[in-house]
This record gives sequence, structure tokens and C-alpha cells, in this order.
Amino acid sequence: MLGYILRRILATLPVVLAVAVMVFCLLRLTPGDPALILAGDSATPEQLEKIRAHMGLDRSIPTQFLLWGTQVLKGDLGVSLHSGTPVTSMIAARVGPSFALAVSTIVLSVLVAVPLGVFAAWRRGTRVDRGVMAFSVLGFSVPIFVTGYALIMLFSMKLGWLPVQGYKPLSAGIGPFAQHLLLPTVALATGFIALIARIARSSILEVMGEDFIRTARAKGITERAVLVAHALGNAAVPIITVIGISIALLISGVVVTESVFNLPGLGRLVVESVLARDYPLIQGLLLLFSMVYIAVNLLIDILYSVVDPRIRY
Repeated sequence: MLGYILRRILATLPVVLAVAVMVFCLLRLTPGDPALILAGDSATPEQLEKIRAHMGLDRSIPTQFLLWGTQVLKGDLGVSLHSGTPVTSMIAARVGPSFALAVSTIVLSVLVAVPLGVFAAWRRGTRVDRGVMAFSVLGFSVPIFVTGYALIMLFSMKLGWLPVQGYKPLSAGIGPFAQHLLLPTVALATGFIALIARIARSSILEVMGEDFIRTARAKGITERAVLVAHALGNAAVPIITVIGISIALLISGVVVTESVFNLPGLGRLVVESVLARDYPLIQGLLLLFSMVYIAVNLLIDILYSVVDPRIRY
């Protein structure tokens, strides 16, 4: 098991290097001069050359990559072109709302979707099953911002139960923290609940036709034990896969949700950095999101071997 985990970690290193090269080259190939953005339109050629030399932009691309890579390994993602603040400090100041939203969304999605999918498979062909399938189609088809504004209209503006927008950290109290996080979490989790429930249902139905399920029933094991201990355990791999994909999709969903609910997280920081063409900040955020995506995939690979010990790549 330890050897397998080490092999998977070593296998991610070339991926990490490839992602770093892509992130670095992507912004170098993007039209626009960071020195001109920093100096303004009235800057003289001498001032632009001085800024380029200060930022290292007058050096060759391989040299720039080596210098940037060395800084990244030291935890230095550069300095924002507009605020002059270190990128790591800006990310650290915004990561709290995004982390809270992502964790609450995944927890809510898994806790609701997996039992919903298992129950729909158990009640196959009934109204419950058709209702779950209708919800999964509707939930996955409606855009996040439509769901978000509908929730705001109903629970904030009509009923007045929850705040319209904003964010309160956990240090302000569990009540205000949960009140401000509930609507964004429900809006973002609706699509993931629909997706995971659909995959869980189809995976359970596929396993329910296997011989070991008939054997378990022939032994007199209760239907609940058959579903939970035998069917769900053997259908866990595709369910874990779709949960991992959901976490990856969560990154784009967070950007939209934070904009709708005015949460000061990384999603809004991405929008602000792109609009301001703040290249070091965009580069740092892209690298962070890529590393999170790689880490999630590594974790999913390790979970495969835990759930099904036969899996060894």
C-alpha cells in the first residue's frame, strides 16, 4: 500500500512540472505588456525598459522560467502589479470563504446525493425513482446563477429568513457563519447532488444484478444490509470518481457563486485579477487551482485502492 502511494506521488511530479510550464507560458503568450500596464500609457520607452529589467522581462524565456520556478518553490508567487501586495498574501486573505464554501458544498452533496441515489435504485420504477431522476435532470440543467437568484428571491427577499449577500467568518459565531453560507452552498450543491445521485443510482442498479447480490439475498440477509454492505461497497469506485470530478468542477462553480452572493473569496479574486490584467496574480491563482486539482486526483487514486484492494496500477 505504501509503495503504491509513493508510486502515485512520483507519477504526479511530471504532471506538476507540465502544469507549471503551461501556466508560465500561457501568460507569456497572452497579448499585453505588464510593464506598460504598470507604468501607464504616458510612460516613456526608457521607463518601460527600466521596469522590464526590474521584473526580469528582458531576459530569455527559459531564464525567466527558472527564476520563477525557484521563487515558487520558496513559496513566493510574485507581487501584484496593481496593489504591490505579495500574491501569497492576497490569496491567503481570500482563501477562507472559498474553502468554507467548497467544503460545505461537497459535504452537503455527498450526504444528500448518495442516499438519494441508493434509495432511487432500491425503489426502481416507482414514483420516487422517477422523481429523483427528474430532479437530477433539472438540477444539472439549471445554471448556478439562476438557482442562486431564485434562492435569494424566495428566502431572502420574500421570507426574509437569510441574508441576501455577504460573508461572516467562523470567528464571528457559528450562527452568522452558517446563515451567510447556507444559500451559496445550496445553490452550488444542487447541480452536484443531481450528478452524484444519478451516478450512484446507475452504479447500484448495475451491481444489484450480480450473482453475489442474489447469493446474499438467498442467505436471508436483510435488504438494507444488501444495499449498504454489498451493493454500495462494490459500487463505490464510480461514485468516488464522480465526487472527484465534482470537486474539480467546483472551482468554476465557486467563481460564479461568489459573484452572485458577493463572497470575498478566490473566485471573485480571479474575476478581479483578469479584469485588471494583473498577470502575477492570475499566474498564482492558476497555479494554485491546478495544484488543488492534481492533489484531488491523487487522493481519488489512493481511495480507489482503499475501497477496492484489487486496484493496483
